[in-house]
Amino acid sequence: MEHVLENEFLRLKIEDKGAELQEIYHKKKNLNYLWNGNEKYWGKRSPVLFPIVGTLKENVFFYHEKQYRLSRHGFARDSIFEAKKNHAEALVFTLKSSQKTKENYPFDFEFQIIYTLLENKLGISYRTINTGNSDMYFSVGAHPAFHIPFIPDTHFEDYFLAFSENENAGIFPLNEDGLLKENKIPFLANENKIPLTKSLFYKDALVFSDLCSKYLFIKHKTLEDYIRISISGMPYLGIWSAKDAPFVCIEPWNGIADFETSDQKIENKKGIILLESNQENFCGFELKFG
Repeated sequence: MEHVLENEFLRLKIEDKGAELQEIYHKKKNLNYLWNGNEKYWGKRSPVLFPIVGTLKENVFFYHEKQYRLSRHGFARDSIFEAKKNHAEALVFTLKSSQKTKENYPFDFEFQIIYTLLENKLGISYRTINTGNSDMYFSVGAHPAFHIPFIPDTHFEDYFLAFSENENAGIFPLNEDGLLKENKIPFLANENKIPLTKSLFYKDALVFSDLCSKYLFIKHKTLEDYIRISISGMPYLGIWSAKDAPFVCIEPWNGIADFETSDQKIENKKGIILLESNQENFCGFELKFG
């Protein structure tokens, strides 16, 4: 089932499956920012990553010496959420643990994705509640794909990414199994711009950590329209596109893929969040369309 959330500026369409955004349409500018899901390149649009981000070593983790299997980015993106409208400009999607989820992930949880509109801004929040009697371990992340070009009669190479601060930042290289190598490759040297080219993503995603910037912008070289993504609330950032595809994914993450050296114990996983019984974690980010 598809749900619509709108105000005078923006209209969202969101599916029950994965609570995944299907459309971000700016009414006043007549622009649709979200990728259309063309399977020639990539069949998703804005999947939510839970209870892991990225790939596990051998797609396996261990907890209390028992083995569990999770595919890349976890199961939330393929699960059916329950939707509820909190008020005119907010939708809450909820997924709860079940016997099925506990076959691959042994924790009791309630996971909420909250979409909120305020003028030309979209807030996306993640609320994770440990409903069990013991500690739980999880990660959560976003994976929205923005259609590039989103302005008519422009081209992919007309756009660039701009951090709000100059960065001295390397990227984690990924191996052929989607695992991270320990040593970063130098990437930004006291600079804030990344020109968009198709070849930028031929070696997979750009994976950052410990950035200084509060925002990342998608901008055109000469036109004023932009997308602003808040990134300071999440410790990791992925930037990705499929090979030669007309989109770019900006992915704030509260978690990260396994490193090649991982011992596969979930409590030791880099970037994992420990949540005690009956406690909750709240995180998220904001999109602004200018």
